[in-house]
Amino acid sequence: MEDITLRVGEAYYRDVGRGIARIDPEVMDRYDIQSGDVIEIIGKNSVPAIVWPGYPEDKGKGIIRIDGSLRNNAGVGIDDKVRIKKVSTKMAEKVTLAPTEPVRLMGGEAYLLRVLEGRPIKKGQKIRVEIFGHTLTFVVTSTRPSGVVIVSRSTAIELKDKPVEEVKRSVPNVTYEDIGGLKRELRLVREMIELPLKHPEIFQQVGIDPPKGVLLYGPPGTGKTLIAKAVANEVDAHFITLSGPEIMSKYYGESEQRLREIFEEAKENTPAIIFIDEIDSIAPKREEVTGEVERRVVAQLLALMDGLESRGEVIVIAATNRPDAIDPALRRPGRFDREIEIGVPDRDGRLEILQIHTRSMPLADDVNLEELADLTVGFVGADLEALAKEAAMHAIRKMLETGKIDIEVEEIPDEVLAEIKVTREDFLEALKNIEPSAMREVLVEVPNITWDDVGGLEQAKQELKEAVEWPLKYPELFKAINIKPPKGILLYGPPGTGKTLLAKAVANESNANFISVKGPELLSKWVGESEKHVREMFRKARQVAPAILFFDEIDSLAPRRGGIGDSQVTERVVSQLLTELDGLEELKDVVVIAATNRPDIVDPALLRPGRIERHILIPAPDKESRKQILQIHTRGMPLDKIDFDELAEKTEGYSGADIEALCREAGMLALREKLKAGLSKEEISKVAKEIKVTRKHFEKAMEKIKPSLTNEDLERYKKIVEDFHKMYL
Repeated sequence: MEDITLRVGEAYYRDVGRGIARIDPEVMDRYDIQSGDVIEIIGKNSVPAIVWPGYPEDKGKGIIRIDGSLRNNAGVGIDDKVRIKKVSTKMAEKVTLAPTEPVRLMGGEAYLLRVLEGRPIKKGQKIRVEIFGHTLTFVVTSTRPSGVVIVSRSTAIELKDKPVEEVKRSVPNVTYEDIGGLKRELRLVREMIELPLKHPEIFQQVGIDPPKGVLLYGPPGTGKTLIAKAVANEVDAHFITLSGPEIMSKYYGESEQRLREIFEEAKENTPAIIFIDEIDSIAPKREEVTGEVERRVVAQLLALMDGLESRGEVIVIAATNRPDAIDPALRRPGRFDREIEIGVPDRDGRLEILQIHTRSMPLADDVNLEELADLTVGFVGADLEALAKEAAMHAIRKMLETGKIDIEVEEIPDEVLAEIKVTREDFLEALKNIEPSAMREVLVEVPNITWDDVGGLEQAKQELKEAVEWPLKYPELFKAINIKPPKGILLYGPPGTGKTLLAKAVANESNANFISVKGPELLSKWVGESEKHVREMFRKARQVAPAILFFDEIDSLAPRRGGIGDSQVTERVVSQLLTELDGLEELKDVVVIAATNRPDIVDPALLRPGRIERHILIPAPDKESRKQILQIHTRGMPLDKIDFDELAEKTEGYSGADIEALCREAGMLALREKLKAGLSKEEISKVAKEIKVTRKHFEKAMEKIKPSLTNEDLERYKKIVEDFHKMYL
């Protein structure tokens, strides 16, 4: 069969590690290649693979999609040309493998047989295997018979103890398929780095200098270092990693000397990539640091990146989660030509990352990765990796507790290992222990309060659904009719009527991150600090969108400006709030909910359309609402002949919070009657079955818990609401 030339594309996540080559369907038809045929992919070296048909979008493009392991074995990168040809294969009788590093692997032969079964391999091929998050590489040292062989269930696998001598490369073992949810960012990095290192002649032809550096910035754990490692691996460049603080020295001039040595090493080993992690620690703003060393290091770095001497084929990648702390002289074209934000992944990105980290995991049938992607709002790649590891550890823990795994034995039998399955329950347990790192400083988890926990307030619930839940759940409908959802909502009403409870319920129902801000906690005695806190809150909310930013007691944070005796702190805070809500930077997928029982003293500029524009009154509960609230708070209580209609009648003037206290007090009275000192465990169990909460307990509780809303309060509040309505409605 004649050789066919195809262009290499990256593999899809589900094909990684399976020895599959997906080929353009048109090419398969033209050359009579069938699905399941074994081909040899020939680049600088050659590697066998099983043919699978390509995806419909690849039709007519002449693409072959292979994963990083096959690309590495063939000695090619993405977009390189390879030749393919059909090969005849034999069944493998025996395959000998050797690790590339010292490793103790109990039952390794059986595990490797499971991984390799059905795959074509040949002598000299490297096999990457993922075991609980660690990537191990094995080299096929011999096969019987020789040539390309297919591993079957009857193949004998021999695993050598002594590692093979592998040419030590300074390149990390990470491929593009190990990165999920960053397609756009990866494309930008590749065109900035791969092209100049692989084909500098293109830039010479056009008469421009190739890019010199890339700054990757974003929250911790989003994959900045991982991208740098993958690029270095795929372009086969010399990779020098430099962790900021390690070059610092107490001796004069030594820090700069170390920097020069690193750039010198890169020049001698071109093409090279210098990766500076946490660059803000060695190149802070010079006007803000007191130490002389940092200033000299920044100056040296500037000279090396853009000095009189040419750097040649050396590209600098830097990563930071504090881009604003870096010296501005570094952030100009010629030094860092492009700044790429590596953000918190969206739902599809999270799904890709979960697929990568559960690739070699024995998942049970009830695990739905799409459901997990929905539940992990605000999680970055590192959190999702930790989640997968924690779920696997939980599965092992269960096996240990039930005695199925005995750690005393020297080698655990294969059939026991085959029983280990990671279930949906393991993932849900792991979710309890892992919090999203992008939200760590401001985290208030998505509350577990639903609409069913809110009694009455049907009108307010409906308005909140329309204003918050719909835009976050159905953005395409708002696009279809070309309107923007409201940016902010004000919940106002007497104390204890359920304003905070409603905000929690809407956050839960929308599956959004919930950031709670108690008004006064943002205020600081230092000038500019309060406004900085407001900015930080909005920045965090944008980062982890979709998010609900809830300001409780907004009247303390944003009172009317121009008040007597004000130190002007709140005036500046109000101005900062106004610019965040309605400034040049648009709020996307962030809804602001504010709550107050004094709407009359909130600054009017904040409540106009375009800012906190929707105002929802949360009134004192009427009889029907009081009945619903009573039923909610007595759920699961052992009640005896309680007439809720009668109770609702008697609780006139009680707010939702009062009714909750009333139910609690009635329960405590019932408990007090039955509980005596010195009861044994059996007696306590007997008492627990006998306790009943009766009408008498509720009547006694009413003597103690009085309504917090008097007629005068309601009248006064009515007047406040009327004045507020005149102003805004």
